[in-house]
Amino acid sequence: MNLSYKHIAPFLSAKQNRLQRWFSYFGLGTGVLLLLCSLQMYINISQLLKDRNPKKDGYDYISVTKTITNENMGSNHSFSKGDIDEIKAQPFIADATPLLANNFLVKATGSSSLPFTTDLFLESIDNSFIDTIPPGFTWQEGQDVIPIIMSSDYLELYNTVFAPSKDLPQFSSERISAVMVQLECYSASGVPVIFKAHVVALSDRINSVLVPLNFLDWANKKLGSGNIPPSRVFLKTTDANSADLQNFLQRKQYNINKDKAKFGRVKQVLQAIVSGISAFGVLVILLAMMLFSFYLQLVIERSKDNLQLLLTLGYSPAWLSKTVAKRWVPVYIVIVLAGLLMTMLFQYYFRTVAMNGREELSPFIHWTVGAVALLLLFLSVIINYRMVSKLLHKL
Repeated sequence: MNLSYKHIAPFLSAKQNRLQRWFSYFGLGTGVLLLLCSLQMYINISQLLKDRNPKKDGYDYISVTKTITNENMGSNHSFSKGDIDEIKAQPFIADATPLLANNFLVKATGSSSLPFTTDLFLESIDNSFIDTIPPGFTWQEGQDVIPIIMSSDYLELYNTVFAPSKDLPQFSSERISAVMVQLECYSASGVPVIFKAHVVALSDRINSVLVPLNFLDWANKKLGSGNIPPSRVFLKTTDANSADLQNFLQRKQYNINKDKAKFGRVKQVLQAIVSGISAFGVLVILLAMMLFSFYLQLVIERSKDNLQLLLTLGYSPAWLSKTVAKRWVPVYIVIVLAGLLMTMLFQYYFRTVAMNGREELSPFIHWTVGAVALLLLFLSVIINYRMVSKLLHKL
């Protein structure tokens, strides 16, 4: 005869303590739902914040300065070599490089079709930190044309503010490269050295007017008193919003873009909340499993004489443990699948209604959520079998 649980069910007092059993089921289902939903929300937050901060080659590039307060306004806020070496030594920072500035007066003058004159600043940085490097961004001593990489934000400011107020022509990002301006670089004695300059690329990463590093080195030595200590340092990191980086910058009183810093703190708070919910879900699951173990213990204790009779009749403890444990496998499957289904509904609602169909988010759950659900099911079955086996072997 093919024996199963239904043949030995009359030997168990399983109909008692129903309230305790259903409490354990409810607790397990609640914990599974909290854990799966919080994991999916953690993934959603990571995807949303990742798209707000696009990376190049898997790295973030951010500019840092020393914070200026009322108390230290008169102090030196440049970065020493020791400061830069300390930054580079941090495990969460892949690299760092100074942003060098001109140490001489510079004026930019337009042509007859572009009549303007303005003071200008020039900066240089290692080429590996620049997002757009065209082949023409080079300079050799004796060359009178200086290639410039200008911030995209500066072009937008020129087109929306400067040009209309001065009745000057506006330029697209493609046509700006055809404009040639004159750079008047003055030495300490006031003698000008004239260069021509034109924009060879626009940068979305660095808000500055960049020239080749070897030109700025030459000009600072020729016209100024050499390179001055940098006031800005660019960092290369895998995550500009990581807690370790934010804490390091705060401890050193280094300042970054306010939106980026605020963005990083918001990410930390959200992920901390979601992680707390996940931990609470795990705690609820553990408590539910403990409550269910008490229920099993009562059932087996009250059925002790009947189970001992089954063992006397020749049923092996291993078979009996397996058969009794299988009774609750369908229950675990229903609980986990119900939690997974509700997580899928939550994700669809969050993406389509709460986030207005944001393209960064998928209406489907992430594969890791399904994997965790399967893991929970597997652990529940194993723990259930071990509990039953342990209790039966005590008979």
